[in-house]
Amino acid sequence: MGGPVLYGVRHLSPAMAFHLRQALDAHQPALVLVEGPSDLNDQMHWLCHPETRFPAAILAYTKTPPVRTILYPLAIYSPELQAILWAHEHGVECRFMDLPSGAMLALEEGSALLEDEEEPEENTEWVYRRLEEVTGEGHDTFWERKFEQIGDWQTCQKAANTFGAQLREAAQDGKRRTAQTLVREAYMKRVICEAVDQGIPPEKIFCVCGAFHVPGLEENAPMTDEEEAALPRADCAATLMPYSYYRLSSRSGYGAGNKAPAYFELLWDTLHREGLSGLPSRYLAHLAEAHRKAGNLVSSAEVIEGVRLAQTLCAMRGSRYPSLADLRDAAITTMGHGNFSELSVAVAETEIGRRVGFLPEGVSRTSVQEDFYRQLKELRLEKYRGLERQQLDLDLRERLNVKNQQTALLDLRRSFFLHRLRVLGIHFAAPLPSRQEGANWGEYWDLRWTPEVEIEVVESSLLGDTIEGAAAFALKERGENSTSIGEAAAIFQDAFLCGMPAAADHALSVLQSLSVDAAALTEVAETASRLSLVVRYGDLRRFDAAPVMPLLQQLYLRACLTLEDACQCDAKAAPAVTAAMDQLNLLQLNHDCLDEARWLDLLQRISDRDDLNTRCSGFAMAILLERGKADEELLAREVSRRLSPGVPADLGAGWFEGLAGKNRYALIARLSLWRHLDDYLNTLDDEHFRRALVFLRRAFADFTPSEKNDIAENLGEIWGINQAQAAEVLMGDLSESEQEVLSGLDEFDFDDI
Repeated sequence: MGGPVLYGVRHLSPAMAFHLRQALDAHQPALVLVEGPSDLNDQMHWLCHPETRFPAAILAYTKTPPVRTILYPLAIYSPELQAILWAHEHGVECRFMDLPSGAMLALEEGSALLEDEEEPEENTEWVYRRLEEVTGEGHDTFWERKFEQIGDWQTCQKAANTFGAQLREAAQDGKRRTAQTLVREAYMKRVICEAVDQGIPPEKIFCVCGAFHVPGLEENAPMTDEEEAALPRADCAATLMPYSYYRLSSRSGYGAGNKAPAYFELLWDTLHREGLSGLPSRYLAHLAEAHRKAGNLVSSAEVIEGVRLAQTLCAMRGSRYPSLADLRDAAITTMGHGNFSELSVAVAETEIGRRVGFLPEGVSRTSVQEDFYRQLKELRLEKYRGLERQQLDLDLRERLNVKNQQTALLDLRRSFFLHRLRVLGIHFAAPLPSRQEGANWGEYWDLRWTPEVEIEVVESSLLGDTIEGAAAFALKERGENSTSIGEAAAIFQDAFLCGMPAAADHALSVLQSLSVDAAALTEVAETASRLSLVVRYGDLRRFDAAPVMPLLQQLYLRACLTLEDACQCDAKAAPAVTAAMDQLNLLQLNHDCLDEARWLDLLQRISDRDDLNTRCSGFAMAILLERGKADEELLAREVSRRLSPGVPADLGAGWFEGLAGKNRYALIARLSLWRHLDDYLNTLDDEHFRRALVFLRRAFADFTPSEKNDIAENLGEIWGINQAQAAEVLMGDLSESEQEVLSGLDEFDFDDI
């Protein structure tokens, strides 16, 4: 027979996997060697565990930041996996034979650091593009027609090895890529030679590797002891992780020559049943089922007609059995009525699928991974570990109808856990906006698991042994690097939301030390608002907020002392200042210990002054109105003063913009206000009207259709016309000439404002 047997494969090829098992049956080797990191042989028994469900992946990662990873994904139809399973089933020794993961990571890092601008890397992608140009079909379709439909293992092996050799010759990789390939192949050849030296006959060694590497293993020399000792190595570890078909598909950035993993699993299953002749009916039946689940009607006649059309198409295109391209074209014609959009959901379900792998308990994991999965189970979040987004609504209040304290605070404990993941950058859960007004016991999350989540959990192992420990380290590191009270306040709030008092104490000390430095009003207001949240809802989250109050009072006083001067700003800065005013107003309303008289007196001064930004003055008046501290007489006097012919148009309209920033329904109800605004606009000439219009358009931009309709009715009453007609005219679409005039305002010159 000669040997060793070099069986070239494509990494995710059902036919290659199917015929590989036939080849193994024929050769009955004493040793199976598989392309993969040679230091990760201890992961193989988990791949063969009866509870393991694929897809899964071996992940190797560096132990020092920045974390670098290499990933080896495996589907049930991966040839490498089937070689491992065959060896396990037959009691034959199986090993990985590629470079150790530490050496691979070190070489990858070295390649990333080198720059070679003179020599572009013309890798296999270039060949695939040329194939598409020549055949008129995608590379996946070419492969499926020429290789997935081969009928026996000998032809399959010869075809794959030939394709690998031709691909290698045509690819013309750059020097770095070529060197890395040669190093890997020299190491694999060394492993083969070591097996022979151990007494295993060459012809009893069966090697499974990418077809691209077969020529290198045939022709090149093995790595010497000196070369092996000189290999760079990174300090790394490895784990086995669940994977998903979505991640395998090229839609998510990793294709591995497999754009339709669910379809190829169907192909794999069909090969073991009736053979490829049964694939068209099985694919179209699955597609019809998915289309029906999406709420669409599909008849049996359409499925039958689709099978016939697919067979006709494949005959026209010169292949024995329909490929995925033929099947999809037939389905679009018969079930989608010529429109792919009608079938897109069903196609994604049938070709990509939702399958997520599963690993049994006890699989080798980092301590953070173990803690992550333990808490998923303990907090009853395991059902959310799927590819589909699911919403989780939490009630943070204690459940008084249960005796067990852990159960009574289940949702609060869930909140702590999810916030800790957020702090660590583990994208398992994303917070949603609150749906509550005047309360904060409800919390809303979107949960979705992806393989990236697993990688992020692994990366967190560099920060601690548990999720809480890693989050504490991350918060402490952020605190030590913070340079402003805004950054420190955000860290403190995160620690509070994570339910980590010690981390919160550290962040608060950092915040206090930074609070003596100068800071902008907006940053002070934002910081005070974060602290206010902690004070108001500390009891709900079992947090002692008493130490926060002195700092909150200090920041409030500081903001009051600087607000008036901050209102001497230009139009660009005014929105930020009014937002800070709004935050400070809510702050004072929420805490009786904050001096109300000081705040109201400050608002009155800002409202009265003529030398401040008029939008800020108008907003101060709006707050006074909302709090019942400005009567009708004061409002009428201010409107007359601010919206008078002697006041420049941009200043008057800017004041109204600030006034309209709060309590709109109260403003809409005051007919006198709209009469003043109407009179004011009627006094403006064209130039000043255009200036005013820019500010007024901005002021009304956030009004709801209902609010605009109410304003239109007010104007109808002022103008003495039918209110409904006024609303219809003012709310209707602009004419072309009106739109042209308004468009011209976008380029209006305000340099002198």
